[in-house]
This record gives sequence, C-alpha cells and structure tokens, in this order.
Amino acid sequence: MPEERTSPHPPTRDIELSPRHRWRAYWIAVSVAALTILDLTKVNVALPSIETALNAGPTELQLVVSGYILTFGLVLVPAGRLGDLRSRRVLFLVGLSLFLVTSLACALAPTTTVLLTARLLQGVAAGIQMPQVLGLVQQLFQGKERGRAFGLFGATIGIATALGPTLGGLLIALGGPTDGWRLIFWINIPLVAIVIALAAWLLPSTRTKSHRALDLDPVGVVLFGLTIVALMWPFLFTTGSPDDDPRRWWLLVVSVVFAAAFVFWERRYADRGRMPLIPSSIFSLGSYRNGVLISTAYFAAVPAMFLLGTLFLQGGLGLEPVFAGMVTIGFAVASACSSWIGGNLVTRLGRPLVVGGILGMIATAGALAVVALMTPAEWTPWAMAAVMVAGGFAGGLVISPNQTLTLADIPVSRGGVAGSVGQLGQRIGTAVGTAIALALFYATVYREQGDRDPLVVYHDAYAMGMIAVGVFLGLALIVGVADLAGRARNGSQTP
Repeated sequence: MPEERTSPHPPTRDIELSPRHRWRAYWIAVSVAALTILDLTKVNVALPSIETALNAGPTELQLVVSGYILTFGLVLVPAGRLGDLRSRRVLFLVGLSLFLVTSLACALAPTTTVLLTARLLQGVAAGIQMPQVLGLVQQLFQGKERGRAFGLFGATIGIATALGPTLGGLLIALGGPTDGWRLIFWINIPLVAIVIALAAWLLPSTRTKSHRALDLDPVGVVLFGLTIVALMWPFLFTTGSPDDDPRRWWLLVVSVVFAAAFVFWERRYADRGRMPLIPSSIFSLGSYRNGVLISTAYFAAVPAMFLLGTLFLQGGLGLEPVFAGMVTIGFAVASACSSWIGGNLVTRLGRPLVVGGILGMIATAGALAVVALMTPAEWTPWAMAAVMVAGGFAGGLVISPNQTLTLADIPVSRGGVAGSVGQLGQRIGTAVGTAIALALFYATVYREQGDRDPLVVYHDAYAMGMIAVGVFLGLALIVGVADLAGRARNGSQTP
C-alpha cells in the first residue's frame, strides 16, 4: 500500500528491558486501563443522586454518561496514531494528568454545566491514555508472553467492567443519597496520583526519533471526528421514551457522507506519499478485521446485558443499587480467571476458543431471561448471580483471546492506532447495543404500564431487551465462525 512504502517514520522497535521491568511497566499500563473503564461503568448508578443534588434533567443525565463515551471515542484514534509516531510514555502522563484534574472538577462541580464540561474533558483524557495501553503491550511482549499479557489485561478489564456498578453503589451508600455521587470522582484522585508517580518512574521511554515534521493528517482527523459524532449521536440520545426526537436518525445519513469523504481523502493523502490517519493496510488482514467486528458485536451485547439486569432488579424487584450491582460480582471473578486461562491457551487453540466463549455467552443470555421470568422473585437475584458466574467464565474466553488474535499480525509500529480502532469499535458497539436494548426495554414499559402488575411489566421489558443482546451475540458468532472457516482454509487457527 502507498502509505506503507512511503512512511517517513521508522517502525517502532520492541523495547529492550529486563523481564521484571517489562512486567512493572505492564501493570502500570493495565492500571490505567482499569481506571478508565471503571469510570465508564460506576457512574451509571449515580445518576439518580446527581439528578437530586444538581436538579439535572433527563438530557443532562444522559450526557453525563454518553458525553464521556463520545469524547472518549473521538480521541482514541488520533491519540493512538500520535503514540505510534512519538512517545506513548508522554501521552500516558498527559492523559493521566488531565484525568486527575477533570476528576477533581467533577467531584467539586456546583452545577450540572460544570459537571458536564468536566465529564467531556474526562472522556478526552481517557481517549488519550487508553490506546497507549495496547500499543505498549505490543511493544513489551511477543509470542506466548503476549498472550499471557492480554489474558491478564482481559481479566482486569472484565473485573473493572463488572465491579464498576457495585463500587459506585457502595460509594453512594457511604456518602449518602445527596452527595455520595461525588465520592465516585473523589476516589479517582489518590488512585490516579499514585499511577502518575509510578508511570513517571517506571514506564520506559518509547519516543520514536524522526527527522521529518510530525504528520497528523489534520483534515483526516476532522472528517473522522465528524463521522464518529454523526454515527454515535442518535444512539447516545436514544432512551426509549416517546419524547425521543425521531429526526436524530437523519444523522446516520450524515455519518455515511462524512465516512465517504474520509475514505476519499485518506486515499488521496496516501497517494501523495503522506501518512493517513488510519492505514488501510491493517484492514486487509482478516485476523484484524474479523477480530474488531467480533469485539464490536460482543461489546454491543454485554454492557447492555449488565444494564438491563440492573434496571430489572431495581425497577422490577426493588433492589437497592448496591445489591443490584453485586449480582455481577461472580461474572467479574469468573471472567478474571478464564481470561488468564484463555490468554495462556490462545496460542495453542486459536479462534475455536473464542467461538466456544461466544456460544457460552449466548447460553448465558438465554438462561438469564429464563431465570428472570420463571423463578420466584425472592430467588431471582440469587439465580441470576449464579448464571452470571457461568457467563463470566465464557466471557473471559472471548475478550483476551480475541484481543491476542486481533493484534497478532499487526506490526508493532501500528500497534497504537490498530488498538485504538479496536477500542473505538467497542465504544460504538456499547453505544449502539445499549441504545437498542434500552429502547426495547423502555418502549415495553411505556406501552404496558398502567393497571398491570409492575413486576409483569418489567418481566416483559427485560425479555424484550435481552432479545437485542442475543442478536448481537449471534452476530459475533457468525463472524467468529466465518473467521474459523477462513483460518481452516489457510491451514491454521492459531496466531
């Protein structure tokens, strides 16, 4: 491809460090990822408290969550590109410093406007630091050791995703219903300060030397940003309420127009011997392309599954937020264990391991729906928690092995941008999947509420939402099986 031949930047070499130093740097990077994902999930349970404390409206509450996701997704790819071209260590420190300042601003926010502004900037900070994690892992490890590293990474992300709502509920319980939500942001400050100190001390220098000016493709960045905003906006503002503005779906047409302009510009940019924002060559790799599609579909399903469960347990069964969040603890623990196992097995078993994990998640989604509908109300949370344990084991066999397979053929010099595109796919998947599942859930609630038993209404709403979860997991399975068949034709399922 033209951008590969004419790249003015030398490929980033693997970092020469002792094993002990490599693993220290790795754990710092993984801690950064955990803090980033925790802030994506623990804020959900704080929305009622924020509504009470700041008199926030529905749109403002939606933006507290969706604004973070939007700016997170916008910054991912440019930050990954910049990390590949210059210094991941510097971007780690910049992102962490901004994350600390914005967490403080969120904790002290006197009004909804201040909170929203700080939350948007916090998403920018998350988008700066997250691509550097995957890029650094690519540089630090090779072969089986990389599989183990991604296994531990998947375990950490699984724990952070599943424990976020529980941690948020506990902090609200400690701080009280009015100001407990502030503790969700206060807790970031000492944790991030510790990570900044460790990162400055232990992270290796990854600066790439170049005699050419930094080429960031500004037109490509703008077109790409407009494409992502137009694509994600209608989904981020879908609540299932009859008051949702149907005109927002026209933005999907706008996103297609911007996407076409972006592709056209990138090709011209590469033909002129410049480095485009996203090298088209990475999508020619079937392992990468299929891996990104699998993770996008998977993350469209699983966060929605967690959110639907929390809504059903709180709205239908009347559980407190902290107890509703605890139902997912078993998922987190089991996912951590199986992610480690999957990371060690993926270099030997390959794609069949991921396909087996997806099948297990499909069975989990079906079992959760059956349990919610069929068990007595007093036993439902316990039964759902038991199913979540099995689901966590299956989920751990998807995330980290798929990450290893996705990036296995990507050159280290493209590790940041390739990882950031994958992360962007996950954020888009989460936005789309959650919006569709919530729309089905709340549309059923609005349609059936009245004289009917509220528990029956929430049963029906949960079942409708879980249909979307099953569909997205089915899409992940289709891509996984297609990749399985392609690898069989090539004679190997392993990286």
